[in-house]
Amino acid sequence: MLTLKQISKHYNPGSVNELCLFRGFDFTIEEGEFVSVVGSNGSGKTSLLNIICGSIDVDGGCILVNGQDITGQKDYVRQRKIGRVYQDPAKGTCPSMTILENMSLADNKGRHYGLGKGVNKGRVSEYREILSQLGLGLEDKLHTQVGALSGGQRQALALLMSTMTPVDFLILDEHTAALDPKTAQIIMELTDKIVREKQVTTIMVTHNLRYAVEYGSRLVMMHEGTVILDKSGEEKRKIDTEEIMRIFNRISVECGN
Repeated sequence: MLTLKQISKHYNPGSVNELCLFRGFDFTIEEGEFVSVVGSNGSGKTSLLNIICGSIDVDGGCILVNGQDITGQKDYVRQRKIGRVYQDPAKGTCPSMTILENMSLADNKGRHYGLGKGVNKGRVSEYREILSQLGLGLEDKLHTQVGALSGGQRQALALLMSTMTPVDFLILDEHTAALDPKTAQIIMELTDKIVREKQVTTIMVTHNLRYAVEYGSRLVMMHEGTVILDKSGEEKRKIDTEEIMRIFNRISVECGN
């Protein structure tokens, strides 16, 4: 279980652009939940992910994982148990290395390399099998540099790599936003398959309201650093995209947008 307790976060403190995004913010994610997070720009969605991952520090409050306080834990330590997929497909992979080399790196996440070889050739057949499940033909391109792949292929690879080792949380930061609609749908179906098979606790930030409604076990809408809608279980299943859009548009009008 992940708990954010009484979180406060200021940006540009002491300047004319000072912004208090979170003030006494509480948020809990149960083990095994797949949470879709939506909201307008500046609502705190990405800041929430960055706080969980340790990419930004908080000014107050604490972050608990199964009761253990990790607030002061460095981001590179947290990453050992967190898989993250970014909006930009280039951020989750190394373009100058081959698919095989990228998968080998992901396969050794959190381990010490020593002076051994970086690529375990004994795992090649397993890598091929994993890639073949994507239906993108990547199993026949193991020695191709990742930079030569399409954005959708790279994002699919990044998603696989993020969960090759056991992780406590999968963080999806608008991971379909840079893809065309057809490819985005493929990535979402792959996401759903991985989350279900690995039963990994997942937080997905998205601007696609349909994906937020159709996927996941819980839907959260944020606005100005607060949660204004939180539906799970049967309540979430009853929500449709049009209802979410009406709430979203009403908030935008109230804010003068």
